[in-house]
Amino acid sequence: MKLIQDTSAIMLIIWAMLLSTAVIALGLSRWSLAFVSFATLALSLLPPLLAARWSLRLPLPFLLFTTLFFFASIFLGEAFDFYERLWWWDIALHGLSAVGFGLTGFLFVFMLFEGDRFAAPPSAIAFISFCVAMTVGALWEIFEFAMDVSFGLNMQKSGLKDTMGDLIVDALGGLIASVTGYFYLRRNAAGLLGRGLGQFIEMNQRLYRKYKQRIKK
Repeated sequence: MKLIQDTSAIMLIIWAMLLSTAVIALGLSRWSLAFVSFATLALSLLPPLLAARWSLRLPLPFLLFTTLFFFASIFLGEAFDFYERLWWWDIALHGLSAVGFGLTGFLFVFMLFEGDRFAAPPSAIAFISFCVAMTVGALWEIFEFAMDVSFGLNMQKSGLKDTMGDLIVDALGGLIASVTGYFYLRRNAAGLLGRGLGQFIEMNQRLYRKYKQRIKK
């Protein structure tokens, strides 16, 4: 109940649409569509649930991004076969996910180094953010390989070319995130993505006390 009260109307509408689609699909015996709808809804609920568990506040743009990403990758990608219809769909999603994981890694690492005992230059935090994005991308490729080998799927499609293409896009997305984090720390501004970082930090000031004190000086 508290989750519903603390969530914006936009997110509630999106969740209601996913739930309605899942229920209607069940009624029509569209099992695959129902599963995809429920999976998309569950994954989109995961960030706010984890945030509530860890006493974090998430900006609305972050929640919209994660929900739309799950919607595009699972609902549109799998249920409506966008991966096959649009050649660039998988590439775009890999790039966006790499940027998202890179920014998330930046915020997490920045939070750790802004504690009482740790400090690091912006370049080090940016590099670790890049490594986070690449690690997540590599683990996903391992998962795709395991699914193909174990269950005879075709998640890797063209095999090595698909895997290397995805990793290259992951690297570009991670680079964008790390550069954004670097310039945010150096200049306290880095465009639209930098404003997103600032919004999260502002909403969770208790995790970044040393940084906020340095800005005020």
